[in-house]
Amino acid sequence: MNMQQKPNWKNKLHEVIYGTHTPAGKVFDITLLVAIIYSIIIVMLESVESFDEKYHSFFNISEWIITILFSIEYILRIICVNQPKKYIFSFYGIVDLLSTLPKYISYFILDSHFLSVFRALRLLRVFRILKLIRFVGESNKLIRALRNSRSKIFIFIFFVFIISIILGTVMYLIEGPENGFKSIPQSIYWCIVTLTTVGFGDITPQTAVGQVLATVIMIIGYGIIAVPTGIVSAEYTASKDKTSNASTSSCPNCGTDIVFSDASYCRRCGNKLHNV
Repeated sequence: MNMQQKPNWKNKLHEVIYGTHTPAGKVFDITLLVAIIYSIIIVMLESVESFDEKYHSFFNISEWIITILFSIEYILRIICVNQPKKYIFSFYGIVDLLSTLPKYISYFILDSHFLSVFRALRLLRVFRILKLIRFVGESNKLIRALRNSRSKIFIFIFFVFIISIILGTVMYLIEGPENGFKSIPQSIYWCIVTLTTVGFGDITPQTAVGQVLATVIMIIGYGIIAVPTGIVSAEYTASKDKTSNASTSSCPNCGTDIVFSDASYCRRCGNKLHNV
């Protein structure tokens, strides 16, 4: 047998753990998601004092069972890939490790088991289970559009900041300290809050002129919301990338998700994917 070829049991294990195209793989991933959700709910309920007092033993046992299961799963994921280091230091590998540590660390650091809520990050695997990995390509296009728009967005934000300084100063001159606008920086803060349509209401203009100016600022705020959206949308529309058919498999060598079904090599480790 070829030295690079995994034993048959490892191939089957890899297919179940990393693949979603087989019934066993789907059952494994769905069971895993249910366990993650259950664990998160347990941790959340445990933080409620009345529930913890009544069901503390149940919560503790449940957490240990989940932790042990996740630990076994993490070890199996390492075993069934050819290059364990690739998986261990990958995003999912780090998340999987962090999801198993909190309960163990709680022996040394009090209440650290509440860090188990980080297991929610593991729910990202739902993208593979529901065959939504095809949207990774779309997200890459969006990130590229944001990157290409950064200079325009920066100029726009700088322009908004200048407007906030000018209108905030004007509002300070109109209202003054007697109406709550005690300084120019505080007036600029009010202007930014109003311009972004947040409106905390901690400072409000009292004079008629001030209220008119506030109305103008609110209208400008609604108008400028669409500007960065339009900039990014234009860049996104201009993208000419073509999206290939999505895949729900993963590299048998390092466990990285295969984004495109027609890929010949793994985008992370370069392993040939002819057997995937």
